[in-house]
Formats: sequence, C-alpha cells, structure tokens
Amino acid sequence: MKGIPVSIKVSDYVLQRLREWDVDHVFAYAGDGINGLLAAWGRSDNKPKFVQSRHEEMSAFEAVGYAKFSGKVGVCAATSGPGAIHLLNGLYDAKLDHVPVVAIVGQTNRSAMGGSYQQEVDLLSLYKDVASEYCEMVTVPEQLPNVIDRAMRTAYAKRTVTAVIIPADVQELDYSAPTHAFKMVPSSLGLTHSAPVPAGVDLARAAEVLDAGEKVAILIGQGARGARAEVEEIADVLGAGVAKALLGKDALSDDLPYVTGSIGLLGTRPSYELMQDCDTLLVIGSSFPYTQFLPEFGQARAVQIDIDPFMVGLRYPFEVNLVGDAQETLRALLPQLKRKKHGKWRKKIEKDTARWWEVMERRAAVDADPVNPEYVVHSLDALLPDDVILAADSGSAANWYARHLRMRGNMRGSLSGTLATMGPGVPYVIGAKFAHPDRPALAIVGDGAMQMNGMAELITAAKYWPEWQDPRLVIAVLNNQDLNQVTWEMRAMSGAPQFLPSQALPDVPYADFARSIGLGGVRVEKPGEVEDAWQRALGADRPFVIDFRTDPAVPPIPPHASLDQIEAAASAVAKGDSDRVGMIRQGLKAKVQEMLPGSKQRQDKPGTEESREN
Repeated sequence: MKGIPVSIKVSDYVLQRLREWDVDHVFAYAGDGINGLLAAWGRSDNKPKFVQSRHEEMSAFEAVGYAKFSGKVGVCAATSGPGAIHLLNGLYDAKLDHVPVVAIVGQTNRSAMGGSYQQEVDLLSLYKDVASEYCEMVTVPEQLPNVIDRAMRTAYAKRTVTAVIIPADVQELDYSAPTHAFKMVPSSLGLTHSAPVPAGVDLARAAEVLDAGEKVAILIGQGARGARAEVEEIADVLGAGVAKALLGKDALSDDLPYVTGSIGLLGTRPSYELMQDCDTLLVIGSSFPYTQFLPEFGQARAVQIDIDPFMVGLRYPFEVNLVGDAQETLRALLPQLKRKKHGKWRKKIEKDTARWWEVMERRAAVDADPVNPEYVVHSLDALLPDDVILAADSGSAANWYARHLRMRGNMRGSLSGTLATMGPGVPYVIGAKFAHPDRPALAIVGDGAMQMNGMAELITAAKYWPEWQDPRLVIAVLNNQDLNQVTWEMRAMSGAPQFLPSQALPDVPYADFARSIGLGGVRVEKPGEVEDAWQRALGADRPFVIDFRTDPAVPPIPPHASLDQIEAAASAVAKGDSDRVGMIRQGLKAKVQEMLPGSKQRQDKPGTEESREN
C-alpha cells in the first residue's frame, strides 16, 4: 500500500477508503463511540460529507433513499450501543427491498469488552441477521482495507446490507497496512459490472411457453428498471398487458395504454383482471409477495426472470425460471419469440385501463369532509415535473400514490416495499436530494408518520437545503387525525370498529412548524385550495410543507375487495364504529364511481354543485 503516510490513524484511513469507493455522503449522527471518526472528518475537510440527521433511524432511511435513487451504495454511521440499535429499522428496510447500504458503527474499547460496560452491546450478534452477508469487527489496523472493501463490494454485488464495527480505541490507532506475510489479507478496489444471461436451452423453453399463450400478462418489479425498452418491446411482441409491483412503479411509463398500473392490495382493477383472465404469465425482476393476486394455480403457464437465484421460483409455480439480468435476458429471448396479433385480449386491456383512469378521476371528484385525499393526490398528477423524485409513506397515503400518480418521463418513485415500515417518506426524499440536488423531490405522508419522525427531519431539510441547486422539496401531509390504514384494516379484516384510544391522532399545525424553522408551508381545508397549494409548493424557493385536512372516511379498500372484507366492514358498523356514518357515505360514493358507465363524465372540482350529483 504505497503512498499511505505512517502517521494517519485508522479513522483517517476508513474515510480515505470510502472516498476511493466514490462515497460522497455518509448519513450519520454523532456519539462518543465514533469520536475517532468524527475527528477524522474534521481532518479530511468533511469528505465524504457528514450529513447530520435528527435520529440514527433517519440516517439509515436517508442512506436507503440515497441508494434507491442514485444506484450507489448508501452509507450510514452511528455510535455504539443505542446509536447502532437505532439504525436497525432503516437497515432492515434496505435488506428487504434489496438496496445496497453499508453501516459503520462504533463499539466500546476492546479493553472493556465483556465487562458489562456502558453502551456495550454485542453488535456482531445484533447485526448478524440484518447484515447476514457481511458483518465484521475491526480489531487491528491490518484488517483494513479488506474489511471496508468487502463490505462495499458485497453490498453492491448482492444488493444488501453490510456492517463494519470499529471499537473506539481501534479508531485512534495508527494505520498499518497488511504486509506480504502469512495471515495477512491484502485487498483492492473496484467491482466491474456483470450481466448474466441464462443458457440457450432455458431461453428456448421460455420462448415455447410464451409463444403458446394467447392471453399473456407481464408483471414487472424494480429489477426491470434497467430494461424499459426491452419490456416495451416484449409487451408489443406478445400483445401483453403489463402490471407493476409497487417497487417497480417507476420501471415503465403509465402513459403506455397497456400498462395497467400497480398490483396487489394497493393495486388497480385492470391489474387484478389482467391476472384473473390471463393464460400465460411472465414475471420480470419482481418478488411480489401476494400470491392471491396472481393467476389461479393451473390457470396460467409461467416464466420468471430474476438476477438473484435465491429469489426465483417463489410466489407461483413457474414452469421456467431464468436467472439473469433483465435487460440482457430479454434481449436474448426476444429473437426467439413469435409476434402475436393485437386482438381482443390487448384491446380489452387497453379499454379496461382507460376506464380505470376515468374511474379514478370520478372518485377524486367525490365530495368529502373536508377534503377527499384521492382528490389531493389525483390533482397532483398533471402538475408533476417529468424529473421529479417521489416517495410515499406506509399507510393510506401509499394507496393514493399507487393508484392516482402516473409515472412518465424520468420520474422516480419508491416506498418501503417489503418491510412497509412507517416513517421513511421524509428521510427518503432528503436522501434523494443529496443524490440529485438538481431535481425536485416530493413525499406524500400520513399524519401518523409525520408525527412519528417527519417533523423532526424537517429540521434536517432546513439545515441543508441552501446547498441544493434545486431547492424544491415538497412534503404533503394527509392530515386526517387517524391512523387510517390500520383503522380500515381493522374494519375489513377483523370486522372490528375503530378503537379511538389507539387510532385517533392530535391535530398538529404542520405548516406552521415548517414556517417556524424557515421553510414554506400552507394549510388546506377546502377542495378549491388544493391545486393552488400544489402549484405554490412546486414553485417555491425552499422546502415546502402542505397540511391537507383530509377525510378519514374515504376508504382505501382496494376496488376488488372480497365479499368477506365488505361484510367485515359492515360488521364493524353494526358494532358501533365511531366513524360509521362517514364510512358508509364515502364507501358507497366511491364504489358508485366504479359502476358508472365508461362514457366521459363531467370533470368538475369537488365542492361544486355539478360534482355533487356524483
């Protein structure tokens, strides 16, 4: 390791090696377990940049958001004990969504280990699941650079979480490189891109299955994001419709007439019907978990494409499992396929999809008290810049994100897909702004998630926004004073009425808080104020919070809810649900919009006399 001064400390070398891996940001919070690293940051002119969150969990979420929207490894750091523990939720979010994140955490001095010392936690045991692919503690300087290199390389290669634990006293040691000697492990930088392609015989088997089908459905996930042109081509060749798992919402434009939108609990009716009626299924880059939203077993022959052999063969009895890069596999598969005519199947898909968007517009136009959340999000759709980065939080906000926003252009969007944890919406878009400071970002969050951690993280936005070329960071709070998704799940799944002690939330002046720390903000309590608020926020010269007072009685139940779920919700009414009157009113009005004819309806804003006839 030539050129390394003998006098630098382990902490200096750690930051140097991160810079050599092209790490430009570390999302972190200070603590004495990483004092050595903090001092090294001071000596390194803050490179890579230390981004200070309000809480270590937010640091992890910001690293996840950065990684999701940049394609690079996200790096977070925390002190020993409680700091390392706080990272865990965000790290599990990364692991379950297959996002590359490296955690660097402190530990008590080696001399105190095993002594029940303050903040001593067995971090190797604690992290052995979330960082199961690579978790290592540095006890001597010569373990570097190998440990950093393997953590970075493994995170990239396996799209997962890795962890490096560095005791506080080790951070302060003089760095000494591994030598050319027994039991020394040298290392090197870099990871070249590889794009595996399945064997020819397997591609031929897949082509036979796809050619034999008459009604082909395609389901794509985030693994298809780099194969947009190839997905469009195979959908054209097969005359197929394309549904999208939520993590793949931005993998294909919703302007294409055969793209049916999201699938599953938060999905669309045309996606549901696509799967119910198809005779052939092609899944590309998705581990969508809800089998009940896929074709009945025995109904469809199926092919899966995934780059991870650990993830193939799940969810459905696939006839052919192709392990390979989505883009390269489709390129190899396409010449073997026979072009199908775009007959009744494709026309039905396109007709159903077009009608669905009409239904969504009508549902958004339904009057509510005070504002329909569907109208809030639907009115945003046409106003979104083509390069916007979107995030939705878990809860009912995710329903409206899934159903009302159409991806187009270079838009990106994500949420906590597999973990479905509360609270990542705001830190996701903050992480995104460090990845793309020249692009606008927007998060749609519920008031529960905003109270849980979003408000504090506005302080992070206030701290850093002057550094962003494009200052636009919009946080839309759907303020219905209810933990709404769980309330509706209680009704639909358990037939239980709303339990106010657990579900009711205090009304908080979110916009006032934003303005108090130098950001923009407005509260919206009337439908006629919605569009103007969006335009103000999207044209603001600083981050902006919109506090939308929305109606909790608007049902986030999917349009294909089962009879059992509808009966369970009715049972909740019979048991004295606190919101039963509004629930019945909004549920019926929403369902009526789906039963109306597909002809063009009057598109008036809610609150007008014309719209009330709906």
